[in-house]
Amino acid sequence: MSSPTNLDHTTLFVQLQNILSELHEEVTQQLTILPQSDQPLQSFSSPDGNVTGSLLTCAGEEIDWMVYSWFNAAQMRFSTMRLTLWLSPLIQVPHLAFEFGTKPDLFFYIDYVPRVDLWSDSSYTERYYSSMNATYLELRENPNFSLFVSKALYVRQFQSPSSLCFTGSPTEDSLSLLRNTAREVCSRWLTWVKQAEPVPSDRRPALAERDLRMRRMTAERDPGNALAAKIFGEELANQLIRSLWSKEHE
Repeated sequence: MSSPTNLDHTTLFVQLQNILSELHEEVTQQLTILPQSDQPLQSFSSPDGNVTGSLLTCAGEEIDWMVYSWFNAAQMRFSTMRLTLWLSPLIQVPHLAFEFGTKPDLFFYIDYVPRVDLWSDSSYTERYYSSMNATYLELRENPNFSLFVSKALYVRQFQSPSSLCFTGSPTEDSLSLLRNTAREVCSRWLTWVKQAEPVPSDRRPALAERDLRMRRMTAERDPGNALAAKIFGEELANQLIRSLWSKEHE
């Protein structure tokens, strides 16, 4: 039996974009999300024009901050794209994060970002992470995927215990599994959001503060920031990083 054919960079990038677009469409159809009136990073590029990208931000009643972005360095066979959904303090459902890329092989990170200390809230852990843990174990057993472990201490600390962070061969089979997994994760999360009990009003300020601190630290301590500065220059890289967490443009 012949081995599955590896997809070239362009094909893999486009198909990953399609998967992310489907997730974005699903979320925006089911939740009230409004694009920011000012989108200064809707289209950007490196000084030499070889690396292009886009970063869009939105907010809404359930969503405090949503980032939908990508950049593609075709000559380097490297790309990354993300859809991150940071919920408002009205509910305490985990945030949702998708990040796909080519390194040049397939890379993906999918996670329900905790909003409590999982050690001290066993009911929260069981409710939101049992199903994802089953998927994690299935992927660990799949010979086509390898667990991706970041060298950065902070990144590992940020990820939930059942986060899906893997690399794999850039094949149609891999993409099909990724698409199905991402859809399942997204659908489950949307159900949680719609069924969530409201957070008591006196607890919302502390939750909002924690969320913003986490969002900012996630953006500012990303190991990929050094590469972004090298490709786009310090000024544009700083704008990109700030837009990942702040509603105020510099």
